[in-house]
Order: sequence, then structure tokens, then C-alpha cells
Amino acid sequence: MQGASHMLLEEPLRLASVLAPAKPKVFPSLTKIVGTLGPKSHSVEVIQECLTAGMSVARFDFSWMDAAYHQETLDNLRKAAQNVKKLCPVMLDTLGPEIQVHNSTGEPIELKAGNHVIITPDMSKAPSAEILPIKFGDLAKVVKKGDTLFMGQYLFTGSETTSVWLEVVETSGENVNCLVKNAATLAGPIFTLHASQVHISLPTLSEYDKQVISTWGSRNNVDIISLSHTRSANDIRELKAFIQSHDLPDTQIYAKIENSEGLDHFDEILKEADGIIISRGDLGIDLPPENVYSNLLGSPNLHCLSLAYYQIFPKSFLSTLPCNVFMFQKTAIHKCNLVGKPVIITRVVDSMIDNLRPTRAEATDVANAVLDGTDGILLGAETLRGLYPVDAVSTVGRICAEAETVYNQPLQFKKVMSFVGDPMPHEESVASAAVGSAIKVKAAAIVVFTFSGRAARLVAKYRPTMPILAVIFPREGSDPSKWRSYGTTQARQCFAVRGVYPLMGSTDEAETGGLTKEEYGIKLALNYGQSVGIVKPFDRVIIFEKIGDSSVVKIVECEG
Repeated sequence: MQGASHMLLEEPLRLASVLAPAKPKVFPSLTKIVGTLGPKSHSVEVIQECLTAGMSVARFDFSWMDAAYHQETLDNLRKAAQNVKKLCPVMLDTLGPEIQVHNSTGEPIELKAGNHVIITPDMSKAPSAEILPIKFGDLAKVVKKGDTLFMGQYLFTGSETTSVWLEVVETSGENVNCLVKNAATLAGPIFTLHASQVHISLPTLSEYDKQVISTWGSRNNVDIISLSHTRSANDIRELKAFIQSHDLPDTQIYAKIENSEGLDHFDEILKEADGIIISRGDLGIDLPPENVYSNLLGSPNLHCLSLAYYQIFPKSFLSTLPCNVFMFQKTAIHKCNLVGKPVIITRVVDSMIDNLRPTRAEATDVANAVLDGTDGILLGAETLRGLYPVDAVSTVGRICAEAETVYNQPLQFKKVMSFVGDPMPHEESVASAAVGSAIKVKAAAIVVFTFSGRAARLVAKYRPTMPILAVIFPREGSDPSKWRSYGTTQARQCFAVRGVYPLMGSTDEAETGGLTKEEYGIKLALNYGQSVGIVKPFDRVIIFEKIGDSSVVKIVECEG
């Protein structure tokens, strides 16, 4: 009875905390938001609102529109960022081995269930309800009767009436005859074709991608390249070699996992990439719900499954579960968290393309991704062609912020500590101590002095519950003329990491003000923290810096 009375007292308190209105936030969520810029987010005004609402990274998807259009959008982004005094990294998203139908007329194409449609590489044919031309001549060689194809508008959601499921009936020469499984109206200038569980013999880094990176990407010194349809570590190595030869040595590469091949080679891809993007839309098409678990469990990559789930449930049970994307998401995020590499998930609030609010399921999905440990949420069609791009950014940000209040940081801290093992490397030991100290003294923020952003990412790996203010200084002896460009790139890249907010430090300003680098860095960080409301009088702040060969953690108290 004593235990029962305890429950009677505690349960109403828990319920009250859930029902209480959310407290207003003085700072955006620690989880970052990537916004895809397009027709509905092209102007300076809308981009500025998106930045103010919490967009941290701007994505430019070269699967559609030309370089001139994207350049105009980027110029608008720069103006907007200058207006709101924020840095914003540029993410270039490649086309990759994507099969497209270009609907040059723009007229909608109505497909009726039960009818047949021919997919052909004959580009002289005009798209219609009877025939759809694609820029890929080997489709008939790689598909067979009964295979599933999916076609939808660019950045499809899979639920709208502009997406169609097709079943291969037969192949004839280079043509593929398909049965239309559901009625749909293909709308827009570009339709994307996906062949489920089929290897497409197109290069991951296409000639078009190389042309875009070597011109637009190099000219604009892009911060991050998202390599679409990454299938192996060799894909990452190829892109690394290419960008090194085109004057982009500091550009980071995020592997976009969106097919079963990428899933099978996930561990080797993670080792090579700077970050991971889990493209759940394409994965959801490529992995049929009835056999995805057996595919994983039957492959040599058994560790694609979460070890905890594998230990709890027998293999026979796991192979009967209905869907794998959620499991892969959890396992992939967990692996990225352990090695301290940022991970971003896609396809969270598709309904906000047309609606002002997400569905309950979508809101829960966003929150669960935060609890899983994602660094960021990528908005695609929601900001590119959606009716409410700014609301999509702000809504997702608010959901993330609320979920972060119940994130199990102690558990994640223990997992990372266990993974790193004993004896811990010196920097890991001090970084974990900085986060542990910040939690114990209830610090308002952690200030990290860094040259490349690596120290800030190391601290972020331990998932502190407070923001990390990364003060990026030039290396001693570095060329001042080159430092500004290099330092700005490193700073912008930090915006893709959960909880990290970079500030550009200047040794010249420190000397002019008669301050040491440490004094200047602390002053810069605290002034910024106070300006955005995260640091208040008498708050404690943790300082993490490297002095000579030693890494040092300090606790400072703000003046009243």
C-alpha cells in the first residue's frame, strides 16, 4: 500500500507536467534544421524568415533546376544571412544515379489502375499515359517480371495522388512494360523513377555532378556535399579525390543512405564520410515491408541491427517484424553518435507541404528522432514547394526543443564512455569531463576554443544538454589572407552538429583590446550568450581549451 500511495502522488504530477503549456524558448533547439531552398523559399524575405525561425543549413538540390537558378537563390541566402547577422552553411546535394522522366510540356499525365505503360530509353518520345521516356538504357536488363517500380514527382511524399506504383509485366528489347497498380496524376516538370531492390548501373558521382561541383560548387566554396545514393565507401573516396583536385579541400562529405546497398555497407561508409543523411523516403521504397528484416539478418552485416534488440529478441522473431526503416534509423543514429559524426534524417512533416500543422504521427516522429539522437532534421518538399516553409521550420524546431527536455543524456553519456573504453585518449577524457562538469554545475553553456571545429564536435559527441559555443581562432602562423575563408568554412560546418553554435574569433581584435586570446574568447562567447538569452548574471559556464599540449576545463561564473 505504501508503494500505491506513492504512485497516487506521483502520477498526477507527471500528467500536470505534460499538460502544462510549453515554456517560451530564448534559444532555438539544439537539434539543427536543414532547409531545402526552392520556389517557395527563394526570395530574400522568406529565406530571412527561415533563418530567424531556426534554419541552420541551406540545401541546394541539383536534381532539378539549373546552376543559374541556384546561384540566384544562393545570392539571396547571402543577403538574408547578412541581414540577420548569421552564418549559414551551403549543402550541395548531388543528382547521383537517379532515373528521371523530364516532362517538358508540364502537362499532367493521368494513369489509371489496371492500364499498362511502357518505360523506354527512347528520348524522342513525348511523355504520356502510354509511354514514359527515361535517360537510362539498361533498365530492361536489370528488372524482371514482378519487380516493383515507383514513380513520383520530384521530392514525392508517397502519399499524394502524384505517385504511382508499377509492376513489371515483361521486357521487350530496351522497353519495360508495366502494370499501373494505382490511379495517379503525374504532375510537374520532373518525375523520379525508383526500382526497388535493383542495382542501377549508373555511377554514384555522375558526370553532371562533377560538372556542377567543379563549377558552381568550387566557385561558391560549398561547405558540405551530400552524396546522393551512396552505395559504398569507394563512392566517398572517389568524391574526396575529385574535390581535392578542384580546390575544395575543406568541403565535408555527407553520405546519403537511400537504398539497400548503402544500408549493407553502412559501417564502411560511416568510416569514410564526415556525416550521414538517412533518406527515409527512398529507403521506404527500396525496402519492402514483408522481407526487410530477413534481408538484414541474412546478410553478413548483422550488426546493422541494434545490438540491444538483437540480444532481447530471437532472430526468428525479428524476421517477422513489419518494417525496418525505423530500426535502421535507430541503429544508424546510434552508431553515428558513438563515433561523433553528425547524422541527419529526412521526411518528417510531409503533410506540411499543404497544411499549416503536422499530423500527430509526424510530430511524434520528429520527437522520436530527437530522442534517438539525431543531429538534424532535413526538410525537403516542405520548404522547397510547400505552402508554409517558415512555419515548417519553426514547428519542427519547437517539437525538437520540447523533445530535448526529456532526452536521456546520462544514458548516452555512458554509452559513449563505454564505447571509447579505457584508457581514454587524452582529448576524449577532457571533453567528457567538460560535459560531465557542465551537467553537475548546471552550466548555461560550454565554451570551446577550436581551430577546425573538431574540439567542438568532440564535446558534442557526449550530448550536453546546454549549447556549445565554439570560438574558432586562426592557427598560430596561419596566413591571415587565407584564414578568413578557411575559418568561416569551419565555422559554418559546425552548424550541422547538434548543439554547436560557432563564433569567429580574431587574435588581432584580442591584441587591439589588450586581452589575451583566452580572455577575448570568453568575453566574445559570454557577450553572444547574453545577447541571445542563454547566459544570465551569476550563471556558470564551462570553458574547454587547449593550452600548449594540454587540454584544460575551467568553470567561470558570470558577473551580476
